[in-house]
Amino acid sequence: MAQPGYDRTGRQVGIVHFGLGAFTRAHQAWYTDRAMAAAGGDWLTLGVSLRSPEVGAQLNPQDGLYTLAERSGAGTRRQVIGAVTEVVLATADRARVVAALAAPSTHVVTFTVTEKGYCRQPDGALDLALAEQGFYPLLAEALGQRRAAGQGGLTLLSCDNLADNGHQLRRLLGDYLAARDPGLGAWTGQTCTFPCSMVDRIVPATTPEDRAEAAAALGVEDRGLVVTEPFSQWVIEDAFAGPRPAWDLVGAEIVGAVAPYETAKLRMLNGAHSALAYCGLLAGHSFVHEAVGDPLLRPLVEGLMREEALPTIAAAPGQDLSAYADALLDRFANPALNHKLNQIAMDGSQKIPQRWLATLAAHQASGRCCPALLTAVAAWLRHVRGDNAARWGAVDDPRAAELAAAWAAHGAEGIVAAVFGPEGLLASDWHPSADDHAVIAEALAVSPT
Repeated sequence: MAQPGYDRTGRQVGIVHFGLGAFTRAHQAWYTDRAMAAAGGDWLTLGVSLRSPEVGAQLNPQDGLYTLAERSGAGTRRQVIGAVTEVVLATADRARVVAALAAPSTHVVTFTVTEKGYCRQPDGALDLALAEQGFYPLLAEALGQRRAAGQGGLTLLSCDNLADNGHQLRRLLGDYLAARDPGLGAWTGQTCTFPCSMVDRIVPATTPEDRAEAAAALGVEDRGLVVTEPFSQWVIEDAFAGPRPAWDLVGAEIVGAVAPYETAKLRMLNGAHSALAYCGLLAGHSFVHEAVGDPLLRPLVEGLMREEALPTIAAAPGQDLSAYADALLDRFANPALNHKLNQIAMDGSQKIPQRWLATLAAHQASGRCCPALLTAVAAWLRHVRGDNAARWGAVDDPRAAELAAAWAAHGAEGIVAAVFGPEGLLASDWHPSADDHAVIAEALAVSPT
């Protein structure tokens, strides 16, 4: 089994990461591990959990070390990742987190806090009260210390599935600081950078069976085990406030504009994943490879990617979107991952605006309909109605109560307007037409039960 290609002894923390879940350990930490092996540097990562002690309980007894298992039809490749040094629970040791962010050796702060972790109101504005429970106060205190000490700013790098994620982070943090310390907000705007990025690697939740298999192969229990696919992609805007790891030497793409890659990922990969999740669960499937192998669902997902999402994307030079769709279908069909549909189905109200609604709006502006996406919308509406808990559990969504109330108040006849209309819960640039209502109503009526 591959070991870290460098000596961790004496290396300093150069990255602080908010939200050190399985995805980060399979993606950013994996790139950083390889970058230190290729070019050295003080780039150990300190993970910060905002609420749950679970990841720290897994990794800290193992000195941050964990196994990354890449699975495909050809078998499993395992390697030990050494890039993470420790995980700190912010609610238990706030001072430690702030000190790490303010340390002169720290140059990069990365984020995978999920869409809801940015504490936005439904219209996208910052929810200032909610933000006090997130990463904003920690950053503000540390940035204040850096300013007072005459240190430079930080590269604040969002790795979440948000359109223009770097620009959104800049705006939201700017709004927070404007309300709390306008002077610090001005300093932050002048010294910190907020690169946009696009991340791509399928990382299913690790199961007890995965851990048992790894223990049998390794002869030791690894509570931090992460399972993933062989494919990985990371596209980062070339906008850094200071030094960074040599990510570009190990496969990351440092580019002038991330938008074409980000849009393709959101609308093609993430959009198709969400469609497979909701349609697949309704059809009785549990895993992505089962859903994409369904002869009724595969054409729907292909149509969503190739005929609906792809034409709305202005590709970068050399970006082959048709080949990207081919690769996605192959990745979805990987039977070794067991990527659970109900994992993808979580937090749909936070995800589908950028995954589906932007595509629907683009086609509506050109007078075209999107039958695959409308079928997916119907499946999501069925999902959040909340009457299938016995089959796949309660709806896991921050707006689950509002969506259930909308169903109770409006029923099938009015749910589309209640959710997607001009005054709806997810009002957007897409305004469902009479034809859209008809397609969704038909799908609601015939969706598998």
